[in-house]
Amino acid sequence: MNTRMRRAAFAVAAGAMAVSLAACGSAKESGGGSKTTDSAKKGDAIKVGLLLPENQTARYEKFDRPLIEKKVKELTNGKAQVVYANAKQDASTQNQQVDTMITNKVDVLIVDAVDTAAIKSSVQKAKDAGIPVVAYDRLAQGPISAYTSFDNETVGKTQGEALLKALGSKAKSGKIVMMNGSITDPNAAQFKKGAHEVLDGKVNVGKEYDTKDWKPENANSNMQAAISALGKKNIVGVYSANDGMAGGIITALKAAGISVPVTGQDAELAGVQRIVSGDQYMSVYKPYAPEADAAAEMAVALAQGKSLDSIAKDKVDSPTTKQVPTVILPVTSLTKDNIKDTVVKDGVYTVADICTSQYKAACAKLGLK
Repeated sequence: MNTRMRRAAFAVAAGAMAVSLAACGSAKESGGGSKTTDSAKKGDAIKVGLLLPENQTARYEKFDRPLIEKKVKELTNGKAQVVYANAKQDASTQNQQVDTMITNKVDVLIVDAVDTAAIKSSVQKAKDAGIPVVAYDRLAQGPISAYTSFDNETVGKTQGEALLKALGSKAKSGKIVMMNGSITDPNAAQFKKGAHEVLDGKVNVGKEYDTKDWKPENANSNMQAAISALGKKNIVGVYSANDGMAGGIITALKAAGISVPVTGQDAELAGVQRIVSGDQYMSVYKPYAPEADAAAEMAVALAQGKSLDSIAKDKVDSPTTKQVPTVILPVTSLTKDNIKDTVVKDGVYTVADICTSQYKAACAKLGLK
């Protein structure tokens, strides 16, 4: 996935958001960079543990895992070993996976936490074993050594702004439904905050849900309940925090004969196809290559006892750890107008991937060929 066209914007966006992303809670630990290990500097033959949270969202197996594995190999002349496990949305399973990684004596861990609070004790165990932890995509609690993610409040703002644009003069003519992500995911809280900053006072929120485990089926059930409570003629739009939930929401809307703008996030293939067909208004495109690259670069540096100063230009505070070396990346609003210039141009999907027989006519109208 090639995201060179936005590199010039990365530094500006990251710097602008560094302060707002720093949490205010009290902290006892300090993000350590190379301080997390006193062992002698290692060569390229390192062992990197990679723990991802679930496999329902397409991004983790399709993008994050292979991109991280590829970058780790590049950085170590093919000598590093990446040991992988997926928690399948179970925090207890992920804690056990950390224990296994410690037993297997990995040199560094990259962890995308299922539950950022529940992982805290496992992060401490890893630190006690001399294994630095890179928090990936979600700001895990505990003495993490580094963190990379996207500008999450801006994700929510981008979604909110797109929904307002889609609604136009109808913004206050009825009710919107807000379908936020899981309460165990701090990113979901940041998306929600950003969206509210844009939407509050400009729309009427009829129903709002924190969707358990981000599951599309839960979003579908919530949407059915919202339709029942509000009445199908009174719903003018839906804020959905990601594409998976948008799919469940749109299924419920279609069953009720409702056609309104729906937001999303992650630029999943199914989401992009719904944008092409007009069923979904937008998604948030988060180029995974730079995030994966940043995690791999920090992990390899930490495993080799090197400084993160040249990689992580920012610092954030978690509820437990101050001044964590951080790489924050910007995002792009994806609509039918820029599919070709984003996910297609960057090589995420080909036109053939998107424009299957079901979508060929709609693709032709958009000039996707």
